[in-house]
Amino acid sequence: MDTLESHRQQIRTRVATARAALQSHALDALLVPSSDPHLSEYLPERWQGRQWLSGFTGSMGTLIVTPEFAGVWADSRYWVQADAQLAGTGITLMKIGGAASAAHIDWLAQSVRTGGTVSVDGAVLSLASARALQTAFVAKAIALRTEPDLLDAIWPDRPGLPTRPVYEHTHAPVARPAKLALVREAMHACGAQWHFIATLDDICWLTNLRGDDVPYNPVFLAHLLVGLDDAVLFVGAGKVPPPIAARLAADGIRIADYRAAATRLAQFADTTLLIDPKRITFGLRQAVATNVTVIEQINPSTLAKSRKTAEEIEQIRRTMEHDGVALAEFLSWLETELDRPDHGRLTEISIDERLGAARAGRPGFVSASFATIAGYNANGAMPHYRATPESHAVIDGDGLLLIDSGGQYETGTTDITRVIPVGTPSAEQKRDFTLVLKGMIQLSLARFPRGTRSPLLDTLARAPIWAAGVDYGHGTGHGVGYFLNVHEGPHGITPHLPPEPQTAMEPGMITSNEPGIYRPGRWGVRIENLVLNVPASAPGMSEEFGEFLQFETLTLCPIDARCIDMGLLRADEIAWLNRYHDEVRRRLAPLVKGPALAWLQRRTEAI
Repeated sequence: MDTLESHRQQIRTRVATARAALQSHALDALLVPSSDPHLSEYLPERWQGRQWLSGFTGSMGTLIVTPEFAGVWADSRYWVQADAQLAGTGITLMKIGGAASAAHIDWLAQSVRTGGTVSVDGAVLSLASARALQTAFVAKAIALRTEPDLLDAIWPDRPGLPTRPVYEHTHAPVARPAKLALVREAMHACGAQWHFIATLDDICWLTNLRGDDVPYNPVFLAHLLVGLDDAVLFVGAGKVPPPIAARLAADGIRIADYRAAATRLAQFADTTLLIDPKRITFGLRQAVATNVTVIEQINPSTLAKSRKTAEEIEQIRRTMEHDGVALAEFLSWLETELDRPDHGRLTEISIDERLGAARAGRPGFVSASFATIAGYNANGAMPHYRATPESHAVIDGDGLLLIDSGGQYETGTTDITRVIPVGTPSAEQKRDFTLVLKGMIQLSLARFPRGTRSPLLDTLARAPIWAAGVDYGHGTGHGVGYFLNVHEGPHGITPHLPPEPQTAMEPGMITSNEPGIYRPGRWGVRIENLVLNVPASAPGMSEEFGEFLQFETLTLCPIDARCIDMGLLRADEIAWLNRYHDEVRRRLAPLVKGPALAWLQRRTEAI
């Protein structure tokens, strides 16, 4: 039996074990979401149950197992990947329109028998999802059972909790007491005596601590309970070194055991508690006693950390220069390698390794901010592709190489996508590249009233692509943290996010700008910069209609003009690209030398 067939047999065996557990507990379906007790995007190994049980490694997806059926619900970013990874396992790919789709809930409501029972671990099920399930199940009296966690029974070597210690973020300009005061001011405004926070990036921002419990995001597992006079950090034993614990205590934050959070919530009585219904699990919400007045609104810290301070922005600008230097050195090396007659020895794996090494040499670098996507030709058509030793492409022949990567630095988080021509790009490839570039430029040039709901800006980037009868399945932009999560709320430039008040665009917010076009089985194009909301300024503008914002492009890396169909660009688009390349050259030229400097000057020449 070969390795692939052995893996498929292993998945089939695990699904059979899950079905046996369903039978023994008199259950009709098992729901396994891609989440943990903090609703994180990237999960500690302990909560990677959907991946363990299905074999599908995409970062998003929902698994359902019934006695007769097993399926993974995933959106278009993962269809090609899921098709390959689920083949031969007996698990069906269920294609959905977007990450916010409730198609799996509808399927359960239609497929589970009247009076049946669906099992899901309430400790990792979002409160919003639980409410949607309960509403959908009413008509057929389907029960939602959130205890016990069936994965514990069927996963014999399930990993434990991370144990690595936390550390101080020494480049946080705002001190803990000031951040706690901001949160308490918001609590007072809504009449809350307590505020419970489960999301890890909120906790790290508020405490000025960092960790490495979760891949790519410098966070640690914890819950935080903030009162009007003190606070409790629920964290694993031994994870907070004594000197840090003493400084936390001086700022009014006590340490308690990670597992005691739900118990503490259950002890409340006759008080008011603020929670964010989109950022807490069903299990934690259920722990709150019925005589507690619960106030549901967005975490004050979620809004505050999305609006970077002037000091943070200056740090981020310097970080972009460091990242730009690493990219210049890497891309200079890559072009030299591609010019060699034997460049076919290059692979997607070696590109990932070389780029990672270039970033690792820069000051303050900590880790990648997500798994690098280096996809050549057909692999570039999978927006969340990742090369593995078992499955990757050699960079040979003519085509397009898409590289989406980022770094976590102590002074900022980066995320950038560039497309590199290998050999001679075709006319159709150039057309796709230019359409994506036009979309990216149109969003870059936008001016909009302060407070504009961020999802409404998505069509600006899509318009040039739609005009050609083409579209892409992912959002155009996501918020980005300050040495925190590379995907940060509450705003996002995407049709998959409701245009709610908390998505309002405010000064200091950082967002990605990354339209794309994907030709399954052929190639993919995506061009991505990070942009910052700043006050708009232009000749003739006044404040008659209120305050307007525009974008400052933060990312510093040339866009490869060899892929452009010049006949498709307007004069203003050419002017934007030339201005951008002038800025890239001005900022990076003093910091690079030798081949990297020559490459930078060549790739930033005016078109």
